[in-house]
Amino acid sequence: MKIIESNIFKKYRELVFGMSTKDGGVSGDPFFMNLSIATKDSRENVEKNRELFFGQLGVSIDRVNFQKQVHSDISREIVKGGFAGDCDATFTNKTNVFLTVSVADCLPVFLYDPIKKVIGGIHAGWRGSANKIASKTINRLVKVYDVDPVNLVCFLGPCISQEFFEVGPEVGELFREKIKIKKGGKYHIDLKLENKLQLLESGVDENNIEISPHCTYKEEPVFHSYRRERDNSGRMFGVIGMIG
Repeated sequence: MKIIESNIFKKYRELVFGMSTKDGGVSGDPFFMNLSIATKDSRENVEKNRELFFGQLGVSIDRVNFQKQVHSDISREIVKGGFAGDCDATFTNKTNVFLTVSVADCLPVFLYDPIKKVIGGIHAGWRGSANKIASKTINRLVKVYDVDPVNLVCFLGPCISQEFFEVGPEVGELFREKIKIKKGGKYHIDLKLENKLQLLESGVDENNIEISPHCTYKEEPVFHSYRRERDNSGRMFGVIGMIG
């Protein structure tokens, strides 16, 4: 089973982190290692895939928190495994609670404060990114846990690259000039750069930001892509947690 790791998180022994790929599942073509029930894949396959993925990381499923992602800027504090409801970012200072982000082109952003012992997971699609979900989530961490953003360590995972993320003017006009390229009547949006800028503007040290080079759309053998596969697309999960 191929799992994407983060170099910047590896030095923290208390952290568990990993992001799934298409590899290692029981679902078969086209869903492979699909971890989301919000697909045409069977629930039985999804549950088995989750057992395999979380088992590989040594995580008990009853300690995992899931959410219904609705492309919002809503973040929620989590205190235990289970279901967080409608939201697109979760955070906690509890050990042995594991936060998930489900993606198939959208950008997963993961945060860790090794001083305050706080983690966060953000689902940043174009709607969330345009609504500054990364900035707003960090603001919540400051208010709830007195986090100093300069201490945050961040990983921006695989997502669709600017080359392949073409949108119409109604979406393109929502974003600042430096993260978009106009080609004809269309725009190409750089989700990774937009969210990196939000982290920097919130006070995160640039040296504490790792950005995955992978493109979910381009790398078909490795990643699910909703834009490429539409209703036949599975979902990857990223998960982060602190061992108590």
